[in-house]
Amino acid sequence: MSQRKTVLIILIILLVDQISKIYIKTHFLINEDISVFSWFKIAFVENDGMAWGTKLSDFIPSISDRNAKLILTLFRIFAVTGIAFWLRDVLKKRKSKTLIFAIAIIFAGALGNIIDSVFYGILFSDSAMEVATFLPETGGYENLFHGKVVDMLHFPIWSGILPEKLPFFGGTYFSFFDPVFNIADMAISTGIGILIVFNKRAFKDSNELVVNS
Repeated sequence: MSQRKTVLIILIILLVDQISKIYIKTHFLINEDISVFSWFKIAFVENDGMAWGTKLSDFIPSISDRNAKLILTLFRIFAVTGIAFWLRDVLKKRKSKTLIFAIAIIFAGALGNIIDSVFYGILFSDSAMEVATFLPETGGYENLFHGKVVDMLHFPIWSGILPEKLPFFGGTYFSFFDPVFNIADMAISTGIGILIVFNKRAFKDSNELVVNS
């Protein structure tokens, strides 16, 4: 895959991701949702932590939420920098299209969420009491590096009481799928999935260590 096509893929994912986030942020109140289908909702939530809404401070109580957020954002920047160098290396060495595509969409997704974490706090007002505004005169809802990631895609495909005969979980309420995510998350998950499922094709003729599936 050429460098031009790779950059185009990254730009498309970033644009779709950021346009969707900015629209939701400037048109929805926090926790507001709209049902598109019975199994799909547009639901505006903000993620202040890692995957599934967990925070570093949940594991290390001695770290405050603000410091945990800053550490997480800096780690994300460090990680996406490493992915960028990896992508540059595989492009230079003309590795497989599958590998280049997977790394490119992972990079685009990671960069999309970093933009939220780094800049959204100073670019938008708070969404708690009213719909957020872009570049508010009174300033943003947080400082640089303390922004929250905007999520909006929710797929509550099924919910209900599990059969009593089911071991351990029988008779309990269960909902699939609860997490709310965004385009950037989809890009990251898809890229990782490609590397796992198409492992041999991605690392074909590669000198990198590969764990065969």
